[in-house]
Amino acid sequence: MPLIEISIAEGRSPDQLRRLMHEVHDAAVRTVDALPQNIHVIVRQVPRGAWASNDTTIAERDDAAAASGR
Repeated sequence: MPLIEISIAEGRSPDQLRRLMHEVHDAAVRTVDALPQNIHVIVRQVPRGAWASNDTTIAERDDAAAASGR
């Protein structure tokens, strides 16, 4: 019974998240020989201010990009 957990920064549309779950589910069916009904996919959306890399949050990077016009 595969349980696949995905953490992703907030900001994706419901359609994007649904497609992600579908594609991950299909990949598990193809690669680990699991029955489709036994595959579970959980997507956790993390607030952009609560996810940091190199001591800078995604929200801070978003703000810096907006300030520079990108």
